Formats: sequence, structure tokens, C-alpha cells
Amino acid sequence: MILRTIKNKLVLSLLPILMLSNLPAVADPIAQHSVDKTDKPAGQSFTLDQAIDYALNNNPDLQIATERIGQAEAQLGVALSAFYPQITAKVGYDHSNNPAQVFSMIVAQRDFGPNSINTINNPGYRQNFRPEIIGKLSLFRGGQDYQNSKAAELGISAAEFERSSVRNALIEAVTASYYAYLAAQEAHKVAQDAILAIAGELKLTTLRYEAGTILKSDVLSLEVKSAEAQDAQIRAANGIELAKTSIATLLGLSAEQAFTVASASSKLPDPKLASSFNDALELAMTQRPEVKAAANQVEISQLQVKSRQGAYLPKADAYVSYGQNSQSPGFSAGKDNVTAGISVEMDLFSGLETKNRVSAAERKAAEAREMERKTKLAIEQEVKIAFLKLQEALARMRVTEASVASADEALRLVHEQRRAETVTVTRYIEAEVARNKAHSDTIAARYDALSAEAALKKAVGDWK
Repeated sequence: MILRTIKNKLVLSLLPILMLSNLPAVADPIAQHSVDKTDKPAGQSFTLDQAIDYALNNNPDLQIATERIGQAEAQLGVALSAFYPQITAKVGYDHSNNPAQVFSMIVAQRDFGPNSINTINNPGYRQNFRPEIIGKLSLFRGGQDYQNSKAAELGISAAEFERSSVRNALIEAVTASYYAYLAAQEAHKVAQDAILAIAGELKLTTLRYEAGTILKSDVLSLEVKSAEAQDAQIRAANGIELAKTSIATLLGLSAEQAFTVASASSKLPDPKLASSFNDALELAMTQRPEVKAAANQVEISQLQVKSRQGAYLPKADAYVSYGQNSQSPGFSAGKDNVTAGISVEMDLFSGLETKNRVSAAERKAAEAREMERKTKLAIEQEVKIAFLKLQEALARMRVTEASVASADEALRLVHEQRRAETVTVTRYIEAEVARNKAHSDTIAARYDALSAEAALKKAVGDWK
């Protein structure tokens, strides 16, 4: 449940970008470097690797997962404390005229004499000060302490697997946000180019209309096309800001911390499908932290069953007490008392509490086994979907790249024909729309392929 909650937070942080730009993307995993999370990135320009490094050191979800490892280590210390002696110091004071208690005080204080028996029924009031140190050691508790300590050790591993899962999702989210930002910039440039091209054509068409060589409808059509291009530019500009906001959230930056996103310093990597589905699935089942965490939970639940079953067995404790009894505060070695012994106890009937605790633990173990099976099925589905989407995206990328050259050439020819007044403005608008769509589709297809590649890398656990 915790891992699912953390993953949902990361997905939700990217949702506005993916919906608006439809240009998600990824990059290869970057090695982690040391970044001080207290540094203020005012005016800092983040490259992809710098953004990943900063997120790994400053993202709150990852910091929460790190703190949970510390909590699990502390829980192990609590479980191991059962194997150490428990030492307690205390001071008691009693004041009574109860014959039985007063007689006990007299004897414990070593003040019993020949005449003490004469006042046994009417001893009067007497007080007793008792400072003491008590030591206790658990000798046997039906194996519960041992099973609990082993479960606590596995709890540390579970917390580490959780952190690996968060890290895997975080790197993918930062990478996708970074490339979504670049994709939005590319879409903005396409919109600006379209505005400039249409503006030039609109100016020429307006002059021809004023000269009486073309119809008013041609001017109006270009004005509509110009408005559409401006609308696309506005949406692309907003997509840039949304992508930057998502990056800031993943980096753990507040709204007042200014930063910029650096463009890629080199050509973007070409996405590729490196392995078969069976190889990818086998790799995922081997290294995905969720699979290991699910198997870990099965082991923990089995240990908890054994721990609950230990309540049926006897319990043995050793104890020792050292102190003194006297009528006044202080300490006298002549009046010290030492008691040592071993106690053994066994619950004969606990109102069926032990039986129900064992039954609940067994049910939890069965649940853990089903969760492990469900996790494997979910990962198999994730790998299959990511694999198929990458195949589709790579095919679309090849098709759209081939269409760009054709669309550019078609627009050039139509533009020349338009100047020669051999085609209508409608044909020019169609060619312009086709060219812009080809360029937009190419950008979208490339980033879709990069995104699918990232999803496949996450599905097999490359960034754990």
C-alpha cells in the first residue's frame, strides 16, 4: 500500500504534462552524485543528470523511504533487546501497623529479637525503606523472541526494497518531466514557425484582395488559420510552464526557488528495443524490488505465525534482586538482602486469545502469498504493455520521420504555385496544416518512443 501510494504521487505529478503536451519522454539512467539537499538552486540551470542527482537527494518521497529504513533498524534493536538482561532500580517505602507486614519488616530489617514475639499481635506502627536493583533475563519464550528478531531483520530489507522502488519510479518521473519540457519547447517552436509562415501569406493575400485579384474568403480563411496557430502557441507555452512545475515538484523545490532547465547538450539518444519480451520479463522477475519485497513479506508473515505459535509453549525467566530494608533512608551492607531464582509459567487457557492470534497470523501469511502472486502478474502485465508500446512507438517514429520530408517539399511546391496563383488558398492551408502536423507527429512519436523505452526500463527495474 505504501509503495502504491508513493507511485501514485509521482504519476499524478506528471499527469498535467502528459495530458497537455502528449509528448512524454525519457532518458538513460544517470549515475548518482553527491548533492547537498540544503543548497538553494537559485538561478541554477539543471541538465538531466543534475536534475536526477538533485531529486535523489532532495525529493521528499525518497527521503521518507530512507527514514523508514532507519525506523526498521530501530525495530530490529527493539526485537534484539529481548535477549539482554532487563535491570531496574527502585525505592519503596511502607508504613503500617498490620501485624503480618510489621513482622515481615522486622525480620527483613534483621531486628527480630527474643522479645519481638511478645508484641507480635500489637506491634504498633513501623516503617520500611527498601532501595533495590532488580535484574531479569528471559530464558525461553517459545521461540517468540527469535522469530520476532528474524522478522525485524527482514523488515530492514523490506524498507530497502521500498526505497529502491521509489528510486526507480523517481528517476523515470524526472526523466519524463525533463523531456516533456523539451518536447513542449519544440512544439512551441513549431507553433511560432506556423504563425510566421501564415502571417507572411496573410499579408500577401490581403494585398491581392485589395487589388481585387482574390476573394475575401481567402483572407478570412488565413485569419482563422492564424488564430489556430496562435492558440497552439499559447497551449505549448503553457505546457512548458506545467513541465517546469512538475520538475520542481519532483526535485522538492518550493515555488519561490527559481531555476531553469538546460537543453540537451547533445543529440537525444535513439530509443531502441534491445531484448525479447521473455528476456525482459525474466530480468524484471529477477531485479524488480517489488518482487523481492513481496517475497520478503511472505517470509515475514511465516515468521510471525511461528512467533504466535510460541505462545503455546512455557515461558522461563531468571531474576535477581539486591537491596536492603531499614527504618531510615540510607544503605547498610549489614542489612542487604539478595533474592535469585527462576520462574516458569504456561498459559493453560487464555480465552482462545492465542488460538485466534495464530489464526490471524496464518490468514495474513496466506494474504502475503496472494499479494506476491498478484505482484508478479502485475509486473508481467507492465512489462508486456511497455514492450508492445515501445514496438508501436518505434514503428510510428520511422513512419513520421519519413513523412516530414514529403510534407516540407509539398508545402514548398504549393507555396510556389500559390505565388503563381495556380492554386487556391485552401490548398495552401491544407499543405501548411499537413506540414505542421507532420512535424508535430514526428516530435510526439520520438518522445513517445523515449517514454516507452523508459517505461520498459522501469518495468524491468533498471533504475532500482
